[in-house]
Amino acid sequence: MGVTARDMEERQRRTLQMAEKLVESTMAGRDASHDAAHAFRVRDLALSLAMEEGLDNHSLEIVEIAALLHDIGDYKYSKDLVEDTSIVENFLNEEGLEESKRHKILGIIKGMGFKNEVAQILCGDSSLEFGVVQDADRLDAIGAIGIARCFTYGGNKNRILHDPKIPPRQNLSKENYINKSENQTTINHFHEKLFKLKDMMKTEAGRKRAEKRHNFMVHFIEEFYEEWNGRT
Repeated sequence: MGVTARDMEERQRRTLQMAEKLVESTMAGRDASHDAAHAFRVRDLALSLAMEEGLDNHSLEIVEIAALLHDIGDYKYSKDLVEDTSIVENFLNEEGLEESKRHKILGIIKGMGFKNEVAQILCGDSSLEFGVVQDADRLDAIGAIGIARCFTYGGNKNRILHDPKIPPRQNLSKENYINKSENQTTINHFHEKLFKLKDMMKTEAGRKRAEKRHNFMVHFIEEFYEEWNGRT
């Protein structure tokens, strides 16, 4: 007897449950800028964007799994600052996903980082699945949540808030961007990355949502400078 639609639904449900457990276990202990809650928010955003863009159920499974697992091997939390997708690859193999889905999910995860676009390394994936997952991750990096995450990460790395004598870095290379030993401030991260994300959205749904979040950040930084300089 062949695999029924019900069997497929049960397999998908189990895979998603196991993916959630993997996220919780592997991302436990991280600071709140890149913890399991971040992965779950990105998953929810990606699914919302995907439905707005009209993706079908086959694509929704790819989007959900890629969004959930996208930060498990984040280079910022590895000893040698190298992306590691081995945990994700092993998980996808163990769950028995079709090769085409495994390839697609891993391609999304490996290609969605800001550092790649800094280096002008194109992912080669122009699909809506890739676009909604990347846009969801970037939406969680801006707006009120983005501000909270930025200061959380900066505090975890013991960065100073702001120093007018340290200007934002221009024309960042990939190496400069991932080099966390350079003298950096939390406020400069807004200029070096976060303010750029609105114009880097891949989907129409992502662009619409980014506008509000971007404007919120702009007003926040304007107020920050006013207060820093004692003008308000």
